[in-house]
Amino acid sequence: MARETNDQTRARAAAICDTLARAYPDAHCELRHSNPLELLVATILSAQCTDKQVNIVTETLFARYRSARDYAEAPLPALEQDIRRIGLFRNKARNIQAACRTLVARHGEEVPRTMEALTALAGVGRKTANVVLGNAFGIQEGVVVDTHVARLAQRLGLTRQSSPEKIEQALMRLTPRDHWALLSHWLIWHGRRRCGARKPDCPHCEIRALCPAAEKAAAAASKKEKAR
Repeated sequence: MARETNDQTRARAAAICDTLARAYPDAHCELRHSNPLELLVATILSAQCTDKQVNIVTETLFARYRSARDYAEAPLPALEQDIRRIGLFRNKARNIQAACRTLVARHGEEVPRTMEALTALAGVGRKTANVVLGNAFGIQEGVVVDTHVARLAQRLGLTRQSSPEKIEQALMRLTPRDHWALLSHWLIWHGRRRCGARKPDCPHCEIRALCPAAEKAAAAASKKEKAR
């Protein structure tokens, strides 16, 4: 694929979004939750952990802890034990409790609806805040960049950046604001179902014609076949 202008990359990004929207019409956050607090806790737990494992743990956790005050007042060893199956559980338990104590002290036990207030909570960075804002409140503040989003953004030639912050800024420049929350879901679903890290399924990929990595892989395969 020849080097693109910014307008060409933006047009290709739009085509990618349109195609993924058709491929995954039901794309959504796969962390199970029924309110903003549950989503906040689940997202903190999800760092370096699969959504599947988090959902197993939160099934009983959310039955036991119903409010920010429940987490804030729980004995820390008990909270640690309740999330013990999650990696880094001690650190995550401390962050969840500290965040919930701030919710009790400053926000009337409610999860705030601004990036500034969310990222002031313990254990909450921009990625977690974007998850909560976009999925709990429908606020399009940015793009969630996890490992799937970062990998696909680079494979698709949408950015050459490697840091999550710079990848997010690149994706925000290329896509309309009302796509930001769904964009991460489309890319995550595609990354899990089609474009794996080690063995992407390029032959069946819905956006193969829009992907420079697929084009390179096809060219390499053709060259190898001719050399036989």
